[in-house]
Amino acid sequence: MKQLTQNLKHGTMLVMEVPQPASKPGRMLIRTLYSVISGGTEGKTVTDARKSYLDKAKSRQKEVRQVIELSKSNGVLETYKLVMNKLEAYSSLGYAAVGRVSEIPEDRTDYKVGDLVACGGADAAHAEVLSIGTNLCAKVHEGTDPRHAALATIAAIAMQGVRQAEVHLGESVVVIGLGLIGQLTLLLLAAQGCSAIGVDVDYRQVELAKRCGFDHAFVSSHEGLVQAVMDLTRGVGVDAVIITAGTTSLGPVNLAGEFCRKKGKVVIVGAVPTGFERKHYYRKELDLRMSSSYGPGRYDPLYEEQGIDYPVGYVRWTEQRNMQAYLDLLATGKLNIEPLITHEFPLERAKDAYDMILAKKEHYCAVLLEYATSGEMQGTVYNKIVKGKEVKKAGVGVKTAFIGAGSFAQNMILPNLKGMVDFVGISTRHGNTSRYVMDKYGFDYATDDVGKILSDGDTNTVFIMTRHDTHARYVIDALQAGKDVFVEKPLALTFDELEKVLKVYETSNARMMLGFNRRFAPQVVEMMKLFERSQRKAISYRVNAGILPSDHWVHDPKVGGGRIIGEGCHFIDLCAFIAGAPIVSVAAHETASGAGQRDTVSISLAFANDSSANISYFSNGSKHLSKEYLEVFCNGVSVVIDDFRCMTVYGEKVRKSKLKRQDKGHAAELKAFVQAIKDGEPAPIPFEEIYNSSKATFAVLESIGERKMVHL
Repeated sequence: MKQLTQNLKHGTMLVMEVPQPASKPGRMLIRTLYSVISGGTEGKTVTDARKSYLDKAKSRQKEVRQVIELSKSNGVLETYKLVMNKLEAYSSLGYAAVGRVSEIPEDRTDYKVGDLVACGGADAAHAEVLSIGTNLCAKVHEGTDPRHAALATIAAIAMQGVRQAEVHLGESVVVIGLGLIGQLTLLLLAAQGCSAIGVDVDYRQVELAKRCGFDHAFVSSHEGLVQAVMDLTRGVGVDAVIITAGTTSLGPVNLAGEFCRKKGKVVIVGAVPTGFERKHYYRKELDLRMSSSYGPGRYDPLYEEQGIDYPVGYVRWTEQRNMQAYLDLLATGKLNIEPLITHEFPLERAKDAYDMILAKKEHYCAVLLEYATSGEMQGTVYNKIVKGKEVKKAGVGVKTAFIGAGSFAQNMILPNLKGMVDFVGISTRHGNTSRYVMDKYGFDYATDDVGKILSDGDTNTVFIMTRHDTHARYVIDALQAGKDVFVEKPLALTFDELEKVLKVYETSNARMMLGFNRRFAPQVVEMMKLFERSQRKAISYRVNAGILPSDHWVHDPKVGGGRIIGEGCHFIDLCAFIAGAPIVSVAAHETASGAGQRDTVSISLAFANDSSANISYFSNGSKHLSKEYLEVFCNGVSVVIDDFRCMTVYGEKVRKSKLKRQDKGHAAELKAFVQAIKDGEPAPIPFEEIYNSSKATFAVLESIGERKMVHL
């Protein structure tokens, strides 16, 4: 399929062939008819991408600070590579579209193939086929112009602003900022029976509002503007002001204070600063409110990604219900949308559309991209040429495919594999990501079909880099297909999944490797040379894990499994490796974080050779403290490894060593795995040890839940 992409490094825009989205539970596939370009949100993204590095830094100061902090731990060169990978990727654009349903989840009976639906969110990109969560779709009435329906997502933003204003029949409202959202706000207010007044800095937007029937629309520089509003409200002032402008000026919020009556409301929809002058807000006791995008459900992964709706009796208007309300109004003919659509471009001319918007020479409001509706979409894109040259294969016999390739895979796994293996197939959730990885690393093809990868006779090794909830399933499928498997931790989210993997592995001749990279860190390897594997050791491991936002997907027990399963398994496995014996018992205690995240935990491990380990996995510490601090005591020797960069050995003498940059063993881990395949040897980490560490990780949660020691 075709999709519009942008390179954030230098702003290049291309309409390119990418794999169409794969079928996913809880998501609908939609063949796009029209999508809408947001002159505000997307315009800023495109403008920033076309800036110089210096100007990019000035406009993204928060991101610059993050890069500086990252460079302190990762080093300047590694941080530079991370940033460049982000900038060079094929970034998607768009968040509002309309199209026909081509595939629906099995459990949904309220939609059928062929239905016309409006959709929104980050996945509603400028692409021929979209994969959208059902809570981000709304059904369009037959007979409705799909061009008008394409505006549903943006109209939901306007509608949420009106709802936040809580205005009633006969009340008066000023809308400051008459771009597309502002124009839609005027129409919705009028449909509700309110007296709507428009204000904008651009006379062309004011004229458009007048053509839509709003006689009381003014340029903000109009002399006597405040008095004109007072005259229209019989000297009282308006009941509410809705600010839909986007500016760094305090003008809109201060002007709103002058327009409002006593006890009035000011609702901020657009991106404006709120450092208002106190006089009017104080004397009138004005109510300043924020409106969040499309409405309740926005930014909630349970709602948007998993399709869990809010009960209508408790949350009357969600983002989907706002979209549906707009579409219902369209069907009644109460909204005059046609004058708002000022430009239409075919998808192939999308760059011309953005150039027109950014030039700001021609007046525009709603700008649509139109899509061809004929022709069959291709789920696989083939590529034998990279940067104009024939791809040179390593020819070493390790024929590799990837399922998933997010930031970790792109920054840590793929660069370290380059030159060691032949890259064959790539499949990710987003087609533009698959295409970018294919082009950058010389994969033979990018596809939406995982089945194609698993059945491909040219592939003998599969790397699984997806979110945690799919690991066990893909491992099982790959092993059954006879492929060697490398999967990023964790292996499974539940003990039942772990047992299923074990059962399949025992009947398979393939290798299975879990991404326990810390075993291969050079300082850990050096330390292990000091001890006999069977010697009893006492281990103390402090992990300053840091805080993850409460809505991060790792916290979701169904998707990420929580931080102990998702990350804590790393440290449990490393302790078992150092101890040189299986874990036989686990005792754990958590310090309540207040958010119920189970991310501040003390873990005690006992091993079959009488070694012991204490893991302090804490999320409530300072980010200025190093993340990992490992101490090992054995036979009169103590070794301290600080964040896999500094190591001190306390024996008869004290020896210190320091790496130029942090090394947690990713490169060595991958090299060992690839070499094992080449040599026909078992995987570097025995499956029995992976199983033991994984089982012990589940035992941590059991110990916390039942307040007891768990014996394995």
